[in-house]
Amino acid sequence: MPDLLPLSLYIAALSVTPGPNNVMLTASGVNFGFRRTLPHMLGIGAGCAVQILLVALGLGSLFARLPWLHDALQWVGAAYLVYLAWRVARSGAVERTQSARPLSWLEAAAFQWVNPKAWIMVISTVALFLPAGAAPWSAGLALAAVMMVVNLPCIAVWALFGVSLARFLTDARRRRAFNGAMAALLLATALLGLVDRPAHSADTAVIHRHAN
Repeated sequence: MPDLLPLSLYIAALSVTPGPNNVMLTASGVNFGFRRTLPHMLGIGAGCAVQILLVALGLGSLFARLPWLHDALQWVGAAYLVYLAWRVARSGAVERTQSARPLSWLEAAAFQWVNPKAWIMVISTVALFLPAGAAPWSAGLALAAVMMVVNLPCIAVWALFGVSLARFLTDARRRRAFNGAMAALLLATALLGLVDRPAHSADTAVIHRHAN
């Protein structure tokens, strides 16, 4: 069984810090409210939990043996972030933009597989907190359960922040400006993820150490 207190604090620190998920949750809170953003939040936790379980079961060794797979995920992730930025930029007040909708549970869960920050969080969590000699299934399930429990309130802060901002963004021009700023942040995240090669090398090293 992993040490729950340091594990929970570590996951909380990584979950609450800015990243693609939290940018999108803020925008969703502004445009769709907290209740309609809840499936998005639950999907994030579920996606990361499945990642943790699979890495604990040996997925990390696959990245170590096939480093090009990590590169491919970065490019797919960048492309998907561009698509999400386009969706955020098109969002508006729900009553004015009927075609706009928040991310679904499945979309949010699937996004974690191409989200660079999610992989950093998952791989480092397994590398640091998977007990040596522990049964991968039981230890992986424990890590995944803690991820889901701790992650939700941390990311909910960002959705609530968006909800609180909505009252100041009732003007259509302000709402468009806000959505444009959130879209620009997602585009910047996509670009930085591709050019930040030292971070890629560090991630690969963590995967390699865990695999061995």
